[in-house]
Amino acid sequence: MEKFIVVFKGNRKGVYVNPGGLDINIDDYVIVQAERGEDYGRVVGRLKESGDRDEKDNGLPKILRVGNDSDSGRMTFNRQKETETFYECLNFIEKHQLKMKLVDVEYQFDCNKITFFFTAEKRVDFRELVKDLAATYRTRIELRQIGVRDEAKRVDGYGICGKRQCCSGWLNEFSTITTHMARGQNLALNPQKLSGNCGRLLCCLRYEMDYYEEVTPQYPQIGARCVTAQGAGRITRSDIFNEEIRILLDEAGEIKMSLSELKRARKRGNFKIISEKPVDTVEKEEDTSELEGLEG
Repeated sequence: MEKFIVVFKGNRKGVYVNPGGLDINIDDYVIVQAERGEDYGRVVGRLKESGDRDEKDNGLPKILRVGNDSDSGRMTFNRQKETETFYECLNFIEKHQLKMKLVDVEYQFDCNKITFFFTAEKRVDFRELVKDLAATYRTRIELRQIGVRDEAKRVDGYGICGKRQCCSGWLNEFSTITTHMARGQNLALNPQKLSGNCGRLLCCLRYEMDYYEEVTPQYPQIGARCVTAQGAGRITRSDIFNEEIRILLDEAGEIKMSLSELKRARKRGNFKIISEKPVDTVEKEEDTSELEGLEG
């Protein structure tokens, strides 16, 4: 049975089956089965069919039909209502003096449910707020507390690299990110450069770490003393993307050596590490307390 990945507002994604054999293409808008009703989303991917048609497929929600112009008009109306509802909810939050930040409002396609996404430092007693919202909109109300990373994913945006946020574009789940990953990639421990729009450490530190762990052992440690065919010196830089290192020789200035040249020199005995740390400097511990507060 065909399975598709469908994305909804706020970069929310789900997997849906196509039991009716509908002619569905990537970027088509579809009406899907939702809890107590129907929802509207865009197809962004197709999953390969597995040979085993087991009960797992039967438990997935279904794609009911391909969307049409009438459905598109309905969603445009819903988006307008979401904006109005957002500001009305802010008034209710102020009325009850709740310490919470409203992030987004999402109407289900058939308006059988309205979901309010918010962040808060602590748990919030929003029972009175729900009563006001239910009395105003007369439909099912859901308040969902999310984290700052989920907030950034829903709001969307661009990172310091100039590209769309990974969490909004392609990441399906969040992983734990630590300052150890920044150190392993030889990055300056600067909170402004290592934190994303969510205020937490950049997601790319995690998924790029695998590559660094794979290739880093091929390069000598920065600061190490070495002996080359041109003389003794110190490793000043390892560039794993251009596959080269830079060596500051004691008497002949700085030279570059490609990774392939380094391997040949080691094999011939023309390159040796004589000290892992520079003998004329004292290594200082970097203050990472501010960065550790961004881990998550």
